[in-house]
Amino acid sequence: MARPKAWLSWSSGKDSAWSLEIIRRQGEFDVQALLTTVNSEHRRVAMHAVRESLLRAQADRAGLPLVTVPIPSPCPNAVYEEAMARAVARARGEGITHMIFGDLFLQDIRKYREDKLAGSGIEPVFPLWGLDTQELAQEMVRQGLRAVLTCVDPRKLDASFAGRLFDAELLADLPPGTDPCGENGEFHTFAYAGPMFRTPLDVERGIVLERDGFVFADVCDQKPDV
Repeated sequence: MARPKAWLSWSSGKDSAWSLEIIRRQGEFDVQALLTTVNSEHRRVAMHAVRESLLRAQADRAGLPLVTVPIPSPCPNAVYEEAMARAVARARGEGITHMIFGDLFLQDIRKYREDKLAGSGIEPVFPLWGLDTQELAQEMVRQGLRAVLTCVDPRKLDASFAGRLFDAELLADLPPGTDPCGENGEFHTFAYAGPMFRTPLDVERGIVLERDGFVFADVCDQKPDV
């Protein structure tokens, strides 16, 4: 019997990457593509600020097509929802019945996703939902997932964490009250290695700068698109 076809909401970060790994291990769904919103002007992943060239390299290493949803910056919510509705309609037209998300415990985010997919013919799936984030973060590191902190909210975590590797040392250094997976918006990441990829991406950390109240650390490939 054919498995249900799914797209996976891909932020370029560790949680979406780990969701892909878990879904593949479980074998219940046939993941057909990765879905990502991209800043149409700067050609970077929304919020994570990862270069589109690296996003495409991730998809290649994961062995999956990439579906990008261009959005402006700043992006009014109505514009975002229209763009996502078109993507959902495309998915449904291609026989997709499920959308996979890497959310961990924020109930309002989950409800938003469920509400927006209601009646679309596509059902949301949350493979990491409710897991202990301390245990989850440690498991990711033990299993070889590697990532860079590309965005830090300095109101929630010291700016010096921008550009650091997501590894055991980082988890030990996080101050009390910080979610080890950054689920409260403390930080966002770019995953460059792990069991979900055929081979690691060859990347290096670039400049760190502050913009719009956040601290961003650039990540470059060997031939950065600047």
